[in-house]
Amino acid sequence: MYICFAEYRIKAENKNEYLHFVEQKKAAHSALHVYEGTDQPELFVEVWQAESLEEAEQIKEERLNERSSWRQMADWVPGGAAKVHVWTFKPITAP
Repeated sequence: MYICFAEYRIKAENKNEYLHFVEQKKAAHSALHVYEGTDQPELFVEVWQAESLEEAEQIKEERLNERSSWRQMADWVPGGAAKVHVWTFKPITAP
């Protein structure tokens, strides 16, 4: 199991619009879980579960693609799309 992890801040004035948007995305993608920071309101992370590295990288590519349906939320991020950070994580194994 791999994880694709996205992190970004949403402008306070766009938070309700974002929450509606992300609920639609969660309904369409069962592998997606979204969390808001308890210490930092308006800081959000997405955790996507993926079965393989390839699947996680496809999710990452979709999240960062300028033609993606996710792109509209870049207007709600201070600093725009450049401030949406996405990483892929793999399970660790003992050496």
